[in-house]
Amino acid sequence: MIRLAVIGTNWITDQFIDAALQSEEYQLVAVYSRHIESARVFADKYDSPQLFDDLEALAKCEDVDVVYIASPNSLHAPQAIQMMQAGKHVICEKPMAANYALAKQMFAVAEQNNVILFEAFMSPHSPNFRMLKSQMEQIGPMRAAFISYCQYSSRYPKYLAGENPNTFNPEFANGSIMDIGFYCLGAAVELFGKPQTVRAQAQLLDSGVDGCGSVLLGYDGFDVVLQHSKTSNSYLASEFQGEEGALLMDMIATGKTLTKVTRSGKRVDLTVAQNTNPMFYEAEFFAQQFKQQRIDGVYMQRSLIVAELLTEIRRQTGVIFPSDER
Repeated sequence: MIRLAVIGTNWITDQFIDAALQSEEYQLVAVYSRHIESARVFADKYDSPQLFDDLEALAKCEDVDVVYIASPNSLHAPQAIQMMQAGKHVICEKPMAANYALAKQMFAVAEQNNVILFEAFMSPHSPNFRMLKSQMEQIGPMRAAFISYCQYSSRYPKYLAGENPNTFNPEFANGSIMDIGFYCLGAAVELFGKPQTVRAQAQLLDSGVDGCGSVLLGYDGFDVVLQHSKTSNSYLASEFQGEEGALLMDMIATGKTLTKVTRSGKRVDLTVAQNTNPMFYEAEFFAQQFKQQRIDGVYMQRSLIVAELLTEIRRQTGVIFPSDER
């Protein structure tokens, strides 16, 4: 049984804990929050985990094998490095780091301490995304792709009212491409690898982060257009066009449905049943790495490519984080 600790007491942490416990591979043993009362309130629904408000104490806790980190983006790298240097394996929410330099440093620390570092990006592990990937050759040579994830943020009204929520604050390494846009970029890299060219544009908010934007990725023989937004909604499926047909995926982040359309226009439903918790499959995947006691090199490389591309996209669009200047 993997002894799990969590850093962060928000809804996504709850969702990961639920996925981990469903897998029957994990036992929740510790909860960290900056405020011990917040840790206590969060932990009340679980079976008596230890509570921490001191990261050093958590790092030294011998009852913990793995730490799941779901703090603000800017804290991912320093917290992960601290845990790994103490011998803890780390599951780090996407994006794993604020920039490419920090992502490389994180994997170097993992290697130095012989621990596993895993970026919690759920899309590639879902059955419908795996089905999408397996069907690419069936639609012939790729000629175009459009990957979209646009969702009006529940925090945007607060921003418009003059507040400065984490979601739109560069101090926390946030913004559209680092949050919702990650799913689009990560999916493209998972499906097609590193692009030959990158062109990005974005609409920046007064806070300095992007509220929405688009990215054009150039590959050999086709382009991939990414559309992301936290200030508007979209109801379009992501589309992958080949010479012999197309594949349509509703909700690229979780792979809600998958449809194949042949060149003659025939529609075939390829959707397969999935766990209602989309994080279930990434929790299972990490458990496999834990049992093998090694980092999956393919997924490590994807994480590094995505981190490099995110940094380049922000350079092109003028989004700067404090950590970029260190």
